Amino acid sequence: MAVNRFVLNNISYHGAGAIGEIPGEIQRRGLAKAFVCSDPDLVKFGVVGKVTDKLDAAGIPWALYDQIKPNPTIKNVQDGVDAFKASGADMIVAVGGGSAMDTAKGIGIIVENPEFADVVSLEGVADTKNHATFTIAVPTTAGTAAEVTINYVITDPEKVRKFVCVDVNDIPDVAVVDPDMMASMPAGLTAATGMDALTHAIEGYTTQGAWELSDMFHLKAIELISKNLRAAYAEAKSGKPGEGREGMALGQYVAGMGFSNVGLGIDHAMAHTLSAHYDTPHGVACAMLLPVAMEFNKPVAAERLADVARAMGVDVAGMSAEEAADAAIAAVRQLSADVEIPHTCAGLVAEDLDQLASDAMADACFPGNPREADHDQVVELFRKIMA
Repeated sequence: MAVNRFVLNNISYHGAGAIGEIPGEIQRRGLAKAFVCSDPDLVKFGVVGKVTDKLDAAGIPWALYDQIKPNPTIKNVQDGVDAFKASGADMIVAVGGGSAMDTAKGIGIIVENPEFADVVSLEGVADTKNHATFTIAVPTTAGTAAEVTINYVITDPEKVRKFVCVDVNDIPDVAVVDPDMMASMPAGLTAATGMDALTHAIEGYTTQGAWELSDMFHLKAIELISKNLRAAYAEAKSGKPGEGREGMALGQYVAGMGFSNVGLGIDHAMAHTLSAHYDTPHGVACAMLLPVAMEFNKPVAAERLADVARAMGVDVAGMSAEEAADAAIAAVRQLSADVEIPHTCAGLVAEDLDQLASDAMADACFPGNPREADHDQVVELFRKIMA
C-alpha cells in the first residue's frame, strides 16, 4: 500500500457548551492574550460575545479583529497580521465560518513565517517551516470544516480568482464544535453550508486520493448529513433548536477529517471559480454543481457512487452499480431541492464559459477528480447550470 498521511487537530471538543473549554486550553499553555478573529455580523448579533464572555470570566485579555469579508482577500489577511502584531496577543481564537477561519489560518502562518507576507506565495503547497500561531477554531456554521482542515482559500480581487493554500502547519491546534454557536445561522446559510459539507464528503469519497481511513469518515459524514440537514433547515426556519443542528455540527466535522487529507475534485474547482467571478456563495455553488459532477464522474466511479446512495439511505437492492449511482445523484438533487437551493447560477452567461473553465482547471482541487476533463468538457459542465 502507498504511504498515506493523515493530519487532524491535536484536540477537539464536541457538543453543546463546548466553548466552556476554551479558557482552560489557553491557561494550561500559559498564554497571555487572545486575538479574536471574526466578522462584523457575528459581533453585531452577539455570537462572538459568547466566546469573549468566557474569556472575560476567566480573566483572559483579548483583542478583536472583525473586518473579515465573506470571501476573505489578501488585504484581509495582511491587515490581520498587522493587527495581531499591534495587539500584543500570543494566540488566536477564530470564531465564524470558513471565511473567519481561513483568514485566521493565513494570519497565523504569516506571523510565524514572515517570508510569506505577500500571501500569494502561500498558494498551493507552501514550504512553510513553522507551525501557525497557536489557534483555537470555533465554527459558527455547519459546513466548511475549516477548523479541522489543512486548507484555506483566499480571494485575489485584482485577478478575480480564488486560490487554495494547503499546509499541514495551518491546522488549528484545538477545534471547538459547539452546536449552540451555530444557533444564529439563517435557513439559507444552513442549507448552503450543509450542502457544502455533503459535497466535501462525496467528493472526498470519490477523489483519486481516497483510501480506507478517509472512506470511513466520508461514508459516516454522508450518513449524518443526509439524516440531519432537512431537520436542521427546518429548525433554522422555525428558530427552534433541535437534533438536526447537532447532527450537522458533527457530520460536517467528520467530513472535514476525511477530505482535508485526500483532496476534492472538479466540483470544488468549479465552485471556487463561480464564487470568484459572481460572488456566488460557496455552498450554493457546490450544491448546484454536485449532481453535475457526480454524473460526469459516473463512468469511472459508479461503484463508489453506489456506496454514496447506500450511505444516504437509498434502497439499492437489485440495482446495478450504474443504477445505484443514478439513485445517488437523484437523492442529492432531491435533498438540495428540499432545502431550497437553486439549481442554476444567476448571472452565468455563455460568454464567460471559456474563462470559467480555464480558471477551474487551474484550481488546486481539479487534479484530484477521479475522471480527467478537458477544457470543452468543463465548459459543458458549467453550461448545465446556466439559467
